[in-house]
Amino acid sequence: MRKIIGLVIICFAIACKQSDPQDVLPREGDVLTFAGRKWDVKSSSTFVGPGPNLFSRRYNDVWVDENGYLHLSIVNHDGAWYSTEVISQDTMGYGKYAWTVQCDPMRFASNVVLGLFTWDNNTFFTEANSEVDIELSKWGSDTMQSPLTYSVQPVFFGPYNDERSEYALIDTSLHRGVSTHVFEWTDTLITWYSYKGDIDSNQPIYASWSFDLNNPAKIKYEGPYQSQPIVIPAPGNTTNARMNLWTLAHIAAGPEDERFHEVVIRDFQYTPFN
Repeated sequence: MRKIIGLVIICFAIACKQSDPQDVLPREGDVLTFAGRKWDVKSSSTFVGPGPNLFSRRYNDVWVDENGYLHLSIVNHDGAWYSTEVISQDTMGYGKYAWTVQCDPMRFASNVVLGLFTWDNNTFFTEANSEVDIELSKWGSDTMQSPLTYSVQPVFFGPYNDERSEYALIDTSLHRGVSTHVFEWTDTLITWYSYKGDIDSNQPIYASWSFDLNNPAKIKYEGPYQSQPIVIPAPGNTTNARMNLWTLAHIAAGPEDERFHEVVIRDFQYTPFN
């Protein structure tokens, strides 16, 4: 059995780069080697979701450093803002996903989102893209005091109530430094929880939520299309893990504070449920 997942992230919202790309684990075109896996680098020359945003493939914007850590950024090139995203080539499904994060999301521009989630391009109609989410964002509101969001699709994101999202109302100082965020995904129940320290710290849980089949089904809408009513989405044959750093572009084309943002992801692992 594979080891329990772990993902350690250092997040920054700063006006200059943390370090220069070393390209120790060289890219092969738009494919990164990170945490023992191959990851496709998303890129676009036109605005695409989420956001919508432009997505950069530039080596200085999304890269792996000398420590094997993945860097994602939001950066301006010639007056245009670009977000970044990587997509696992490995398929994943029911299982335990955990991310250990070192950052203070309260320092993010109000429209910046760090997304850690599952996705499937081929299951929109049957499973709402098989998406389960953990996000760190203020969702466009500088006064929002719950930057940690747990969600399951179909859902509408934002600083308002939705039975398929939970905005953890906790002391925001708990987000500073190292904390771990987990979801366990089965066909009858999804459970999220967060605690201080790394995956093995055994610290008390400070935020949690669960979503089961007693909740009402919901339809996902995308333009003129709509999915079947869904309670808990199932993984498909092409479901994978994704990580992205992006902006709510309907608020501003790029970070609202017009600053460079960067996230460093140290590791990722996944444990399937058999």
